[in-house]
Amino acid sequence: MKQKFDVTGMTCSACSAHVEKSVRKLEGVQDVSVNLLQNSMQVEYDETVLNPAAIVSAVEQGGYGASLHDKVVGTKTTSAAAPTDAAREQTASMKRRLILSFCFLIPLMYISMGHMLGLPTPAFFHGPQNALIFSFTQFLLTLPVIYINRKYYEVGFPALFRGAPNMDSLIAIGSSASLIYGVFAIYQIGWGLGHGAMDVVNAYSMDLYFESASMILTLITVGKFLETRSKGKTSEAIEKLMNLTPKTATVIRDGKEVQIPVDDVLVGDVLAVRPGQSVPVDGVILEGASAVDESALTGESIPVEKAPGDPVIAATINKSGYFTFRATKVGENTTLSQIIQLVEDANATKAPIAKLADKVSGVFVPVVISIAVLSCLVWLLLGKPFDFALSIGIAVLVISCPCALGLATPVAIMVGTGKGAQNGILFKSAEALEVLHHVDAVVLDKTGTITQGTPSVTDLLPAPGISAKELMEVAAALERPSEHPLAQAVTRYADEQAAAVLPAGQFAAVTGFGVEAVVDGSPCLGGNKKLMAERGVELNALADAAERLANDGKTPLFFARDGRALGLIAVADVVKPTSKEAIDALRAMGVEVTMLTGDNERTARAIQRELGLTSVIAEVLPADKERQVRRLQEEGKRVAMVGDGINDAPALARADVGVAIGAGTDVAIESADVVLMKSDLLDAVTAIELSRSVIRNIKQNLFWAFFYNAIGIPLAAGVFFSLLGWKLSPMFGAAAMSLSSVCVVSNALRLKFFKPRRRMTAAAGDPIISSKTKGETAMKKTMIIEGMMCAHCSGRVESALNAIDGVSATVNLEEKSATVTLSQEVGDDVLTKAVTDAGYTVTSIA
Repeated sequence: MKQKFDVTGMTCSACSAHVEKSVRKLEGVQDVSVNLLQNSMQVEYDETVLNPAAIVSAVEQGGYGASLHDKVVGTKTTSAAAPTDAAREQTASMKRRLILSFCFLIPLMYISMGHMLGLPTPAFFHGPQNALIFSFTQFLLTLPVIYINRKYYEVGFPALFRGAPNMDSLIAIGSSASLIYGVFAIYQIGWGLGHGAMDVVNAYSMDLYFESASMILTLITVGKFLETRSKGKTSEAIEKLMNLTPKTATVIRDGKEVQIPVDDVLVGDVLAVRPGQSVPVDGVILEGASAVDESALTGESIPVEKAPGDPVIAATINKSGYFTFRATKVGENTTLSQIIQLVEDANATKAPIAKLADKVSGVFVPVVISIAVLSCLVWLLLGKPFDFALSIGIAVLVISCPCALGLATPVAIMVGTGKGAQNGILFKSAEALEVLHHVDAVVLDKTGTITQGTPSVTDLLPAPGISAKELMEVAAALERPSEHPLAQAVTRYADEQAAAVLPAGQFAAVTGFGVEAVVDGSPCLGGNKKLMAERGVELNALADAAERLANDGKTPLFFARDGRALGLIAVADVVKPTSKEAIDALRAMGVEVTMLTGDNERTARAIQRELGLTSVIAEVLPADKERQVRRLQEEGKRVAMVGDGINDAPALARADVGVAIGAGTDVAIESADVVLMKSDLLDAVTAIELSRSVIRNIKQNLFWAFFYNAIGIPLAAGVFFSLLGWKLSPMFGAAAMSLSSVCVVSNALRLKFFKPRRRMTAAAGDPIISSKTKGETAMKKTMIIEGMMCAHCSGRVESALNAIDGVSATVNLEEKSATVTLSQEVGDDVLTKAVTDAGYTVTSIA
């Protein structure tokens, strides 16, 4: 089984490597992954051989704390909230330590170095006769700094004595050496004053190193504070999702609306949601209709229209109408909880690229300590004074930075997976995130991936002398009683066109041919060409049109009344609006695209012509899809399979990366490595782009971490002193060490600015048959609005604007703006008044 543990006491990658080593040696352990960033550990083990208590004991024997990870959902602390809260608490603690450290460091630096800068200092600090006061005052100011930052000693020395030194060990050894040398100097000054050896007094009063000890601890704490604050920002995407979840829900019981905590909602409860409110749990709408903003979960900026029978997801926002729905998933079973769990699981795993840093980190600190001791001995043997050699050793210890190596990968992975979740892309593991950037071949399922997945009316061709209205009404009357998917496409389109409902009787299905009925008193037929020929209906020019449409992959349906042809309606599973753009984008990225479909060859070729595909394989059974993926892999390709996660499960499992597209069903989550929350092929493009950005960022981080240590350690060891006279002060070494970690984390945080490829904003065009004409281009305005603090605020503003005739508005909470599309003339004063009445302030309209 696989379980997650919380681990305390880890400060660098050497710590995480030691924890991992301690657990991995236990019998029954199959896999261990320690996450330094989240202070967590995921262990896969044989529960018949091992239990959690033994795992916790192994971690504790290694010198760290461990406990089983508690997971509570709802209004209580959740698994994603705990690391965020811990990060905030750690940041606050670091801030307090930093402020107190500076309170003592500033006067210490003033006393120790003020006279060198010509600053006024009290007379009793001047001259050799006052050297003892001068040195002892510095000692007293150093002690509080050491006590405030005692954690470095409490963690570092025990780790050193256990034979598993970490970053804290380096800091503890370096600062302790400075302090001990300073105390030794005080004794030398005291002896010199007592014996009149003023040369000894002068020598040691200038080399106390108390300021180095205090500065090292303070600068390291500065770096830790900045690093902790930056790490806290990595999970912002998930935190935003969690904050959208309401704490209460409105449940309808005994005909009355009752407010209850969201934790108390049960499967089967009927809930009510008003405009501006968040949906508390997953469910299916019973009554009412609305536009629901699902952008937090799917990244789709346009609200989705919902009606009875449509699903709603927890944490999405009701933008307009009132509706009731029945709860189908609550607590940890909701889509939101699954997203959080998937992102957590991805962060808990390690990408293959992280193994390089792990191997280095495991031996890094012992090697650094050896280099520090060796450097000190070499300079003593070369005849340099002890204080010089000690300064070299301390500089080597404090400039070395295992943190930068340890943070290079997990920070980028966490930001990347969080950014993916923000765009409706869920990576199940860090390995999937890494492997995706290698992909050079993508296999696409057709139905539901490239196409809509359901038939739609594409063409309506009335016979000469017949109006489109008459054809549509008769066709709808014939097809309405039928349950065939093609019939449903016709009736659905007729409803969209508000076609009149004609009475139909004596309905009968003619198997393999079509349907017949008496419509408005006349015998009518609807079906294929064979049915028309059998009943003696002349098609004339309609037959040629039907052949042309069939060559385009469409299914022509003929309709007749009283033995005379009324016309034909073509139905097809149409290509999604973004599919061509996505396929073009994949090819532009150097990815080979292949479409697999179980459809006939003619339909597949029509799709191929429409999308400009070079490789199409038709009439493929689900089992054969896996074989096609394997064939590409045998050719040396890295293959990603994009499908719906149900009939494509074998191919998804076979591919190097399986990408499930469409709503994130349970089967998709199980079979795929990457789950796309909405049925948009452009998200597959975004996933590859994000993967490439994350891996590029990790490589940058690792390069700078290795480069920094490769240059910093030789510089601190005095390698350049003989040639160039370069000698690094321990204080500057501490500052450089802190900044290296901050730079790595800051570079990873640049991923927060990742922008997906431009999306097509135009919706799918109306069928060729539509009698409507497109309106003129609408006017757009951008409003900058102050006062919006949360999603409820943006919902109120959006509702207020959309209530105005001729206005369609979308509000962006992060940018504090509203994009307003006007289909008719609406004055700026009207727009401003609507927002002002809602309780917010308009600062500009452009």
